[in-house]
Amino acid sequence: MSRPALPSLLLAFLFLVAGLLLAFVIGRYPISLADVLDVVAAKLAGRAADVPPAVESVIWQVRGPRVIAAALVGAALAVAGTAFQGLFRNPLVSPDILGASSGAALGAVLGIYFSLGVFAIQALAFVGGLIAVAAVYAIGSAVRARDPVLVLVLTGVVIGALLGAGVGLVKYLADPYNQLPAMTFWLLGSLAAVAPSDLLPLFGPVTLGTLVLLALRWRMNVMSLPDEEARALGVPTGGLRIAIVAAATLVTSASVATAGIIGWIGLVVPHVARTLAGPDFARLIPAAALLGGGFLLLIDTLARTGAAIEIPLGILTALVGTPFFIWLLTSVAKTWS
Repeated sequence: MSRPALPSLLLAFLFLVAGLLLAFVIGRYPISLADVLDVVAAKLAGRAADVPPAVESVIWQVRGPRVIAAALVGAALAVAGTAFQGLFRNPLVSPDILGASSGAALGAVLGIYFSLGVFAIQALAFVGGLIAVAAVYAIGSAVRARDPVLVLVLTGVVIGALLGAGVGLVKYLADPYNQLPAMTFWLLGSLAAVAPSDLLPLFGPVTLGTLVLLALRWRMNVMSLPDEEARALGVPTGGLRIAIVAAATLVTSASVATAGIIGWIGLVVPHVARTLAGPDFARLIPAAALLGGGFLLLIDTLARTGAAIEIPLGILTALVGTPFFIWLLTSVAKTWS
């Protein structure tokens, strides 16, 4: 029995709105909800807001870019995880299954090692993620096997391990007083350094990749079947798999380039979205995007307010994701026998 689309998406949307409001209100410089709404309404109406200039500056210049980036990164990772779990027909798959995160990590630590600028580091991370997945797909496609999906996953694991060794080597060679702390902080995930100029390079790839996945939504439903059945229904599995992997990798690489390595969102949120909206990708992808954005907004708000120093996002998402993963592993294991 299919679930009604509107109530589930409305709940996910309200969760995102709640995350947005909390992210704007809570912080080292508290801002009332009335002031936030007045500043936003004034911006939309083209008038001056009836708030102190410091409040408006915090909302648009300090907190605003970070809030928008958190929503985009969370949505991107959740959408990528949803796409990969459906493509590989495996509930334990996450966006870094094909080495996108490892490739982006290697690109970023190389940029830090050579003392490049922030934009260059982000560009290297983005390109590194794309190159890693392209290499995985090229190697996996060259291997003739009955199960190309399994070969692709195994290739991704091997390439990811190799790239992880590269990251370890660069960290070993890095300056332990200047470069190594920056590498470690980036690898744990953070939105502390997000500036307004970072939003467009993040928004473009995330929007493009998500729109591609939405356009392929009904074909993704068919791809949940075995390849033989999908081809019997007239779906070109090879080309479609490339398109899905490319779109999911695009949003993953853009997210990692902006925020570093943030785990668990792409694993946990798709399951919550599936419980809420059902397995149909027409509803599942929007629900995952809304829930992922709201979830990372809440995590980021906790990261910057929960302690005297900022807590890396990867640590907090792991604290939430690990119990869920254990429960999921226990549930899936019952079907293995």
